[in-house]
Amino acid sequence: MKESIINVIFILTFLFGGLFPLLAQNHFPSQIWHKGSIYGTDGQTYAGFVKYDLENNLVQLQTETISTFTASNVSHFEIHNQTNDGIRSFYSLPFSQNGDTETLVFFEVLTEGNDFALFCREYIKTIYRWTGGTAGGHNYDGPQTKTVYRLAFDYYFLKNGSLEKYSLNKKDLFTMLPGYDKEIDLFMRKYSLEHDRRKDLIRITNYYNELQN
Repeated sequence: MKESIINVIFILTFLFGGLFPLLAQNHFPSQIWHKGSIYGTDGQTYAGFVKYDLENNLVQLQTETISTFTASNVSHFEIHNQTNDGIRSFYSLPFSQNGDTETLVFFEVLTEGNDFALFCREYIKTIYRWTGGTAGGHNYDGPQTKTVYRLAFDYYFLKNGSLEKYSLNKKDLFTMLPGYDKEIDLFMRKYSLEHDRRKDLIRITNYYNELQN
């Protein structure tokens, strides 16, 4: 009996010990608590564990209890990125999301210079993939879909005090960063940079700010 109990404990430890890290790895950044700080518009700083909801422009602080803040009473907040120990900063900025009146919205600042800055808003994108098969023009498996979730970003350039959404079209990148088309194109080709990849957009914007100076 004792050996059976030990075997059960071992199996459960193995299963759950392997499962929980897997679940943690599959969580998106907005779904987990990060060590961080929230800076209120009242001048107060609140430190603890932070979780953010960009869709609803909310940020939560976990200490002994959980407190919820909106973009209207937070100037910015910071979290420690668990993947590379860096710090991610989010600012509350006025923006019209649907062509309506401007409201305060959280944006993550990726890089900034004297004249231009690059911001983003992340979201979880749902992708539906058909996995059925065909043979002789007939569907033998029946319609089947596989739901896949991945992290995606909308990017915004801050130009002359105004936020403009970037379409992820390469042609529009040169519109967003005018005056140095040849230099930027050469820079991108030299370092194999993509016009729609987060880390590459940061490098391109930094380079543009250098050209401006």
